[in-house]
Amino acid sequence: MINIEFLNSEACRLGINLDAKALKRFDLLAQRLVSWNKNVNLTAITEPDEIVLKHFIDSITPLAYISPEHGAKIIDVGCGAGFPGLPLLIAREDFDVTFLDSIQKKLKFIDDVLENTALFGTTVHGRAEDFGNNPEFREAYDYAFTRAVAPLNVLAEYCLPFVKTGGLYVSMKGADDETETGKNAINILGGKIEDVVSFKLSNGDSRNLIIIRKVSQTSPKYPRKAKKIAGAPL
Repeated sequence: MINIEFLNSEACRLGINLDAKALKRFDLLAQRLVSWNKNVNLTAITEPDEIVLKHFIDSITPLAYISPEHGAKIIDVGCGAGFPGLPLLIAREDFDVTFLDSIQKKLKFIDDVLENTALFGTTVHGRAEDFGNNPEFREAYDYAFTRAVAPLNVLAEYCLPFVKTGGLYVSMKGADDETETGKNAINILGGKIEDVVSFKLSNGDSRNLIIIRKVSQTSPKYPRKAKKIAGAPL
């Protein structure tokens, strides 16, 4: 379905090597995405080259700037249809990825992709603020990722509680640099902005990667309930 050569060249441009098995899995993911999207609202992006750029390449770009260890434990918070978690797992099948979302239908899509690609991942149905207070999940991950439209100070409260001290939270954002508005929350939650990477996809779309190091444990006061997070962000 997708132009494999285009995907491979875009990945190579980032210094990311995708083997034949990964390329085949990306093609299968695109097929399943378009097929499922006919009945379940997963994405507005269905044109093959746009899927490659805006879902696949956008999702794996962090691997050009960070180097997760083999078997790194990762959580994709508010994963939706599995971006960035599924592309990250296809690019690095050694990752241990948890997909967390409150919409069951999207998690069923992810389960379908995992089964059809013979990849291993865990889907969890629920809200981030609840699981962030669950001892099984709290400060249990080496990396947390989001590719979400919520403000950085809100996302930080949802995500940093999942990250081990020393780990990273990578917030994948659009053109706007939100570091100033997010700094206070990140500090309160035990994080420190380590780097902000601004880049453009090959179609000209601007992106920012905000890479946050967890430098100390998050206070048990956080995360708060969703209404408080939204109504009185840190």
